[in-house]
Amino acid sequence: MPSESVSLDSRRAEYATRFNRVVDYIQSHLSEPMDLETLADVACFSPYHFHRLFHGWMGETIRDFVFRLRVERAAAQLLYNPSKSITQIALDCGFSSSATFARGFRAFHGISASEFRKNRNKDRKNGKAEPSPGIPCSGVPPERAFHMTLNVQVKQLAPMHVAYIRHVGPFQEDAALFERLLGRIRAWAGNRGLLGPRSRLLSASHDDPEITDARKLRLDVAITVPEGTAVGAEVVCRELEGGPYAVARVRILPNQFMEAWDALMGGWLPGSGYQPDDRPRFEIYLDNPLTDAQGRLHVELCLAVRPLWC
Repeated sequence: MPSESVSLDSRRAEYATRFNRVVDYIQSHLSEPMDLETLADVACFSPYHFHRLFHGWMGETIRDFVFRLRVERAAAQLLYNPSKSITQIALDCGFSSSATFARGFRAFHGISASEFRKNRNKDRKNGKAEPSPGIPCSGVPPERAFHMTLNVQVKQLAPMHVAYIRHVGPFQEDAALFERLLGRIRAWAGNRGLLGPRSRLLSASHDDPEITDARKLRLDVAITVPEGTAVGAEVVCRELEGGPYAVARVRILPNQFMEAWDALMGGWLPGSGYQPDDRPRFEIYLDNPLTDAQGRLHVELCLAVRPLWC
């Protein structure tokens, strides 16, 4: 358990320090390839949870953050290094090719890099007011505002034996897919007399959408079953490891899951005295999400944790 003598400000300051290190590292290595494992190591966090931690704290995915800083640096060089070619700027700012840079720059600014350079330099010569070129700084805001308030408890969860159906492929914010998977596991359990008042429905994702191809993402939709339960080709059994978990109970719409996880990992966690552990995170459904009149899900978000200083 984290020491009660450590103040909330000190706990949040530790997170701020770690993310400042990451941002400083990204800033000084923009011209190089970025991999999640290296960034997680810089922050002293588990790679398994780092993408969600970063998104919760910064409000951007790692990929979007790195892309934005690269485009902003390129924009500054287009303005202040007029003799430098666009291709060289693209490569110096970490883009793999001039074509990749051209697509990304146009998507970000709405015009090509050459048009940006020409228009901005023309404005400067004519003495027109010019917005900042967006040279990024390394400071990380100490706290984000979250619209969702969570009631979180750290609990010692027992191991759970579950039977699950696995989906491989895109699934984020696909409510129809989730409903189909949930219906299938409920039907499987119901046909075998395994649905009861003590049964628990849950789901667990195994991959980071920031680094895993969407076609290879794995999602398990599961139900707790007695050990030794016979399964078939469609359903597999496994044990979810127990231990300390931060548990947040929420009632949310299917499109609010990212907001809820961000509130847990970017809002509650930095001041808690805990950091994520490598055990899988999962969601437990407290009632039948297919029957709620407003389409809401009554869920416990379960994040494996360990003390921040250990």
